[in-house]
Amino acid sequence: MAKEQKTLPPQEQPHRPGVESEMSPLPEAEDHLYKASGKLDEKVALITGGDSGIGRAVAILFAKEGADIAVSYLNEHDDAQETKRQVEQEGRRCILIPGDVGDEPYCRRAVRETMDQLGRLHILINNAAEQHPQESIEGITAEQLERTFRTNIFGMFFLVKAALPHLQKGAAIVNTTSVTAYQGNPMLLDYSTRKGPSSPSLARSRFP
Repeated sequence: MAKEQKTLPPQEQPHRPGVESEMSPLPEAEDHLYKASGKLDEKVALITGGDSGIGRAVAILFAKEGADIAVSYLNEHDDAQETKRQVEQEGRRCILIPGDVGDEPYCRRAVRETMDQLGRLHILINNAAEQHPQESIEGITAEQLERTFRTNIFGMFFLVKAALPHLQKGAAIVNTTSVTAYQGNPMLLDYSTRKGPSSPSLARSRFP
């Protein structure tokens, strides 16, 4: 017998960014059966968009593996506090750094606060992103186009630039991508354009 498919209700919110605590049902960010093995003992990771979704799941998993976490997020303060709670539940430190990754001074501050409060930086996860569906290209304003690229690609460059002087041998940079990089989406032309350059060759960099 075929496994029954679960149908989830639409997750529409009248504001950007979305707030995970308003979703129903709530997403599952943690695999409670996962057995950690200390892969990231005493490491420090800076995760953008770490307040919810993939970012929160990465923060919790890294904490289970022994890493302290710096969470960069825009203004979803309650979601960020929940990520912090779950990281600290694993016995690791977690700092919250609200701000806009599309702003280069903020990116420099996020790296500086990570270094000041956690003492080092080993992993940068460029995960923050935003999208604004439009029926056609005619609906994409210059303001939306710049906003999408500032968050989704400028921020990635700004953060790598700020973090690079602090990354030593064995450090890693991970840039998350999307299914739209491979199959596109007619309602997400600007978002898909940004995600396309995050091909497998760029998705993960490691320091020798």
